[in-house]
Parts: sequence; C-alpha cells; structure tokens
Amino acid sequence: MSQDTLFDKVWDLHKVSSLPGGSDQIFIGLHLIHEVTSPQAFGALKEKNLKVKFPQNTVATVDHIVPTDNQSRPFKDNLAEQMIETLEKNCLENKIRFFNIGSGNQGIVHVVAPELGLTQPGMTIACGDSHTSTHGAFGSIAFGIGTSQVRDVLATQTIAMNKLKVRQIWCENKLSHGVFAKDLVLHIINALGVKAGVGFAYEFAGPAINALSMEERMTICNMSIEGGARCGYINPDEKTFDYIKNKLCAPKNENWDKALLWWESLKSDENSIYDDVIKFDASKVEPTVTWGITPGQSVGINQQIPLIEELPPNDQFVAEEAYKYMGFKPGQLIKNTPIDVCFIGSCTNGRISDLRIAAKVLKDKKVSKQIKAFAVPGSEKVANKAKQEGLDKIFKDSGFEWREPGCSMCLAMNSDKLIGNQVSASSSNRNFKGRQGSPSGRTLLMSPAMVAAAAINGKVSDVREFIN
Repeated sequence: MSQDTLFDKVWDLHKVSSLPGGSDQIFIGLHLIHEVTSPQAFGALKEKNLKVKFPQNTVATVDHIVPTDNQSRPFKDNLAEQMIETLEKNCLENKIRFFNIGSGNQGIVHVVAPELGLTQPGMTIACGDSHTSTHGAFGSIAFGIGTSQVRDVLATQTIAMNKLKVRQIWCENKLSHGVFAKDLVLHIINALGVKAGVGFAYEFAGPAINALSMEERMTICNMSIEGGARCGYINPDEKTFDYIKNKLCAPKNENWDKALLWWESLKSDENSIYDDVIKFDASKVEPTVTWGITPGQSVGINQQIPLIEELPPNDQFVAEEAYKYMGFKPGQLIKNTPIDVCFIGSCTNGRISDLRIAAKVLKDKKVSKQIKAFAVPGSEKVANKAKQEGLDKIFKDSGFEWREPGCSMCLAMNSDKLIGNQVSASSSNRNFKGRQGSPSGRTLLMSPAMVAAAAINGKVSDVREFIN
C-alpha cells in the first residue's frame, strides 16, 4: 500500500476509527449540498428525529435544476420550484449557510466552493455529486457520495470508506499552444480506460501539472472520476495559496499565517511509496475530442475514430454500441464532423478562464448559422467578472446566447436539452447516452476553445487554426 503520500496523510488525520469489515470512519471537514441529493437525506434525519451534527461544516447552493434563461421565481418547472423550496426550508431549519440565487455567490457547487475559499488544502470534502473530485486540485481529498451518505454526514459528520490505493499520474514537459487541461485529461482517460481508476485515488503530478493554473487543475481533478478513480488530487503549492488568499471564507490575518504554515507541510514526500505510477508526455497531446458514449472514447483532432480490431477485446463491445449510437464509421476522421449545438459551461469548464479563452477565439467572428450556441457561467461571481471584462458582449456579438449560472446542459435536469439526435460540442464532462436531455442526442466532449471553434465553423475544428 501507498505510504507518505498526501492522500495517506490526509486520510490518517481524518480517521476516527477502524470499523469491522476493514473500512474506516472518516471525518468530513467540509460538506457541500445542493437541491438534488439532499431532500431525501434531510427527510431521513427527520424520520429518525436526528439533527444536523455540525451545521457550520455544511454549505449549500442551488445549481442542477435552476433554469439559465429565466431565474425569476417561482420557476416555470413545478418540480424545480419544489426542490429549491425544499432546500431553502432545510437550510433555514438547520442553520446551514445557503448561497441562493441573487446572493452574489450562487452557482455550480464545485465552482462556488473554491472561489469562496471554502476549499482548502488538507481537507476532507464530500458532496452528493460525483464531480466532487474537483476540489482535489487544492490538495484536499474530495469524494462524491450518495444520498444515504449525505444523510450520514449530516447526522455524524463522518462516512465509512475503505482506504484507496494511490496511483501517481506523472505528466512530463508541458502542453503545447492551443492544447488545454481538458485535452490532457481526456487523453489520460483514453489511455488508461474508464475503469482503470476503480479503487484508486489519482495523484496528478509532474512539470505539466505544475504549469497549470488552479482552474485548469480543477478541470483535471474534476474528470478523474471519469477514469474510475474515487478522487483525484494535486499537491498544493504557491499557486494554490495565492488563489485562496483573500477569498471570502479564507483564513485572515494571523489565522492565514497559521494556515499557510500548515498547508505547506501537506504534500507527498519525495520518497513516497505509490501503488502504481504511470507517466505521460504532455507535449505530445493534441486537441482531443470524444467520439463515443464514454469519456474514454476519444481521439486527437487529426486522428481517425479507431477500427474495431485496433481496440482491446474488452473495449470492442462498447465501441460497437458507440458506432451505432453516434452514427460514426470506424476509421473516419473526427475533424469536420457537423455540429448542431455548442455548449460552454459546467463544473468542468464554466470558470472565468474558460470563458476568456473561448471569447478570444470568438472575438470578431460569427457563429455558423445552423448552430445553436450558448455560454453558461459557472457562478454569479464568474458571470459578474465576465461582464466586467466585456466577455458577455463578445459572446453575444458572435451569436452565442448568454445565460445565467447553473449546471445547464451538462446533465439537462433543467430546460436546456438537446432535441432528437442533435450533435453537441460540449465543454462538460460526460457523453453518456441521453446525458444532455435527449434519448438520441449525441455529445462530443472537448475544451471550451474547441467548442468555440466548432461554433464558428459549424463542425469539429482544430482551434489552433484560430489562435496560432
């Protein structure tokens, strides 16, 4: 088993006890909740006449079901209105901090927590959402949990888990111009497979990772779950500390100095022992696009969709299913695939840096006439910052719709959905069947810059032709 990694250190610090059967009881330092996975958990507490153990350790926002076109209350969707009302009521009754629409701090939970300074090194973080792994970018250990575990954290501030193995993913050199964190993580998932991380925590490290901004690191850790890992993390450094400093919920004054001293000690040792180490050359990664129905089915922009015989035997069945569903032929190029809808947003790529690079591509250009394109900021803070910088105007002038913050078409639990078998160029994280709202809708995952390029040309395009 691994020794002296950041994961081992944080796990040991938060271990309450060893449980029969081999699992550990782990204290959760920060619990994030939203409107979808919390109602049943609060209901279960009421049934057992239990109270929230440490309400100060739980923070709520609303993101999955909120409409992005019109957020006036009551929502047009009665179920969405009921869900937000339930969250409002539960937070009020249990004295839980709630960043509601109009607070200035509402947004996608995995965007909001880091930008408010809630996410900090050395923490254990849990949320009823699989992409909680995002927060590992700050040197925390963050787990997506199910509704029953949301109940457990509310009641006890702990969860029961088996300790994970640790795989280090070492990324040499650096990404080339026009290639982004989204391309790198799609490349890694393609190489290792969507099940390779089962039972593992992924530690992303190496020169290419060190060179990434904090928001790019969040993209990497966000999608570690798509590679099967329970969590992904990056050792904290000066970029981490600079990002957190002066945030609303960050330590202040002498508490900052104490926290910084503590955080600087929280990293994997030079002689750490890992259960596995895999190396990648980041300089060889090119803009990457998914072609199938899992995030692992991807190719570089100038590559062909693989032939069935080129794939490992275990991957051939799902590949056959993907060819049929997506309407692709083995061996065809992904480049120039016609697109119907372009979506920029999600907890993977809905931050200000994502909007900036997409706006850079779109500036003084027009969206192709047959394309429906929309940009959805990840939070109210992101939206306000984008407006201050004039990014919203660039998007609107190009032909994009500018929306209000929310999860939007990432999972279509709202009014933003594909229609029929439309093809979407999406900066989100999952290309599963029906993920974007239509049972026959087709999703191609790519970076925000690549989505912008696809919007201009009306087809999958190499963004390097626009920004080089």
